[in-house]
Amino acid sequence: MMGRNYRFADLGLFIGGSFAALVLICGIFAPWIAPYHPNDQELLYILAPPVWAEGGTAEHLFGTDSLGRDTLSRLIYGARTAMTVAVAASFGAMLLGAFFAHLAGYFGGWVDWIISRTVEVWLSFPPVVLSMLLITGLGIGIDKVILAIVLVDWTRFCRVLRSEVQVVRGQDYVAFARLIGLSHPRVIMKEIFPATLPMLITLLSLQMGISVVVEAILSFVAMGVPSDVRPGGR
Repeated sequence: MMGRNYRFADLGLFIGGSFAALVLICGIFAPWIAPYHPNDQELLYILAPPVWAEGGTAEHLFGTDSLGRDTLSRLIYGARTAMTVAVAASFGAMLLGAFFAHLAGYFGGWVDWIISRTVEVWLSFPPVVLSMLLITGLGIGIDKVILAIVLVDWTRFCRVLRSEVQVVRGQDYVAFARLIGLSHPRVIMKEIFPATLPMLITLLSLQMGISVVVEAILSFVAMGVPSDVRPGGR
């Protein structure tokens, strides 16, 4: 039974990893993989069906949209947008959240109180609604979407990681490092940060998926990345 569970886990990991690798490859090599530029219009092929449907042609494997743009090409270039938002927004939120989490968890006292109350106030707003409010003030564009996600989701890292930092701070080796006179920044970077890094990586991987979903929601309500704008091009 245990061996069967391992086989299912390995299969799921392989399928998920293969899909993620496919999206990554499409994002990186989009200008060479996509058969058309995502914004090229062919008015003679408006709303063309995919190749497997009646009336579909091999020229547009996934059909075209209402402006005659190739759907497959837009999907491939869309992977580049998704990967850009996922990586940039997640790393930004991680850096900001980890910084405040280590400050709050290590120093405690009034520093912890101020940061914790700020996080609680920030979390009292629905994340998507708060993102929309920020986009309204910042404007529309991929850089604005990334900034809005960073400003909203840093609290996820801060709240979870703060507790981990508090646990590590109570370990004997951290107390010894402080006893021998190491500075606070050095204790945090040399002793505490390596111990919290696995948790940070886990949160980062989860945040990448959340960032893509938030970007999709904002784009659905016309507050995200404009449909005629893609990072890079050919």
